[in-house]
Amino acid sequence: MTWLRFALDKALSFVGKHALILALILAFLPFLIILRRRLHTHPHSCEDDTVPEASISSLRRKHRKARTQLSPSSISGGGDHPQALEQLQPLADFESETDEDESRDQMAKRTKQPYEAFLVLDVEGTCVQGSGFGYPNEIIEWPVCLLRWKDKDMKGNAQELEIVAEFRSYVRPTWRPQLSDFCRTLTGITQAQVDAAPIFPEVLQDFRKFLEKHKLLDAGGHRLQRFCFCSDGPYDIRDFVVKQCFISKIPVPTWLTWDIIDVRRTVGAWHDSSTASGAAERRQAQAGVLPLPKRVSFSISRQLHALGLEPFEGRQHSGIHDARNICRLLIELARRGWRLEPNTRINPNRRWPWMGKRGNVLEEYYS
Repeated sequence: MTWLRFALDKALSFVGKHALILALILAFLPFLIILRRRLHTHPHSCEDDTVPEASISSLRRKHRKARTQLSPSSISGGGDHPQALEQLQPLADFESETDEDESRDQMAKRTKQPYEAFLVLDVEGTCVQGSGFGYPNEIIEWPVCLLRWKDKDMKGNAQELEIVAEFRSYVRPTWRPQLSDFCRTLTGITQAQVDAAPIFPEVLQDFRKFLEKHKLLDAGGHRLQRFCFCSDGPYDIRDFVVKQCFISKIPVPTWLTWDIIDVRRTVGAWHDSSTASGAAERRQAQAGVLPLPKRVSFSISRQLHALGLEPFEGRQHSGIHDARNICRLLIELARRGWRLEPNTRINPNRRWPWMGKRGNVLEEYYS
């Protein structure tokens, strides 16, 4: 029995030691939990070193201002300032890092764009006070800005547009060669400028050479690259070009009617999609609660305001200045990731009541 008593004592001793260790662990467990929580919420923990995304831009502005104030060129006295320069270096490092983050954010906004180039056209035409779009306007200024992508990749993704070339010519009217006072005041175009200008068919030939020079058309009139004509509304090509070709007794060039972007309509679509009121209107229309309200027609100035680009640069109703401001709209839409594609069609055979036979204007309408 001695050996049995000895074994039992050993077993009890083993269990007792481990029970004591277990009791100590259980006793200290609450303290370990509290310590762990304090470490994760300590004001000097690693989490506090992370800068919220919302404050990145404000920090960047502050650091750039500080860098300007501490830059060697702004330190007076002509001597060495090692302390100031030591402060400048970490600011430069921070700005470099945040600029790289900003660059990555911009790359994320790049959109697949189907067109290689955009021709922004904004013509000016003859007019009399009180005349509408039914009047037989003749084109007196033909300005076009050519836009191309700066950053388009092999997959067609792009975000940055720029003006790479411009074409501008005044045009001499032939049906009513004398400009009205109202027309001269509105457009800023003088009688001397149109009197010295070529007639429309000659301007069109010069513009065709411009398109060939920039590898958009070949000598046979075939498209070499995908390009769009762009205008503020459909009026420039749908109305002015069709009327002018009739008066000039020439057909409307097919390359003028292929793909056309009504920029005013594009900005309106962007505005509807990006505002709370536009989203609410779409939900109401889909639910059948209310009909979709008529879209507000934006002037160029109002479009610039909607995109935060105001004011208008240049003289309003100057064709070339209007075209450049329309380019600003397209450049900003692209920067915001909006897909630029055709949204209107042109009927080159459209007719007005004043159109007689063989390109003659029926004078009884405007005698």
